[in-house]
Amino acid sequence: MADTDLHFYFDPVCPFAWMTSKWVRTVVAQRDYTVEWRFISLRLLNAHVDYDTHFPPDYEAGHTAGLRLLRVASRVRAEHGQAAVGRFYEACGERIFEQGRDDERPERGTREFVAPILAAAGLPVPLLDALDDESHDLEIRAETDEALALTGKDVGTPILHFRPGTDEGTAFFGPVISRLPDEEQAARLWDHVVGLATFPGFAELKRSLRERPQLPAFGVAGGEVGTQEDWHAGSRRLKK
Repeated sequence: MADTDLHFYFDPVCPFAWMTSKWVRTVVAQRDYTVEWRFISLRLLNAHVDYDTHFPPDYEAGHTAGLRLLRVASRVRAEHGQAAVGRFYEACGERIFEQGRDDERPERGTREFVAPILAAAGLPVPLLDALDDESHDLEIRAETDEALALTGKDVGTPILHFRPGTDEGTAFFGPVISRLPDEEQAARLWDHVVGLATFPGFAELKRSLRERPQLPAFGVAGGEVGTQEDWHAGSRRLKK
């Protein structure tokens, strides 16, 4: 038997990974699953890309901030264990996405921004030194490669690996959801997603029409359908 039910690969600055993680935490509480929070870096994943021509302004800064936060997460895991990574990621998501559209906050990936995150997660301040410690990048890159090996390339975050290390194990990108299901919906959605992903011939189900993430950071309370311009405008605010 595997030691954990689910590997969840995340980048802390991805709003869709954050929304999926909130849904997964709801499912975990109902199903008594265990989760191992693992790393996938959008900055390393896009290392070969010219950001100026492929992304809206400031995406590179945002993805770099995500890498810096993952360095801290790497040191958190080494010194305080896997459960502490889950607390750190939850505190990151709360500060980045759930505390309103505050343009006066320090830039993500700085010591000023991360110090309250560590405090909220019950972790010591010296972990801030990992922000600039590139020695953690080897581990982060290895787990990024590990995640992509499970799904193939041309995907993003999050990547989920359910029942790793077993014959029934299956991995997939997403699901990308823009709003948080209630408890009943959460369990039903989980069963549908896993059922689809475990079919050996399944490859992709996708639609491009989507809501803006229903998160305070984007100024969306629920139900609004945003354009790509709306999405990019919200993303630019999050580079702060």
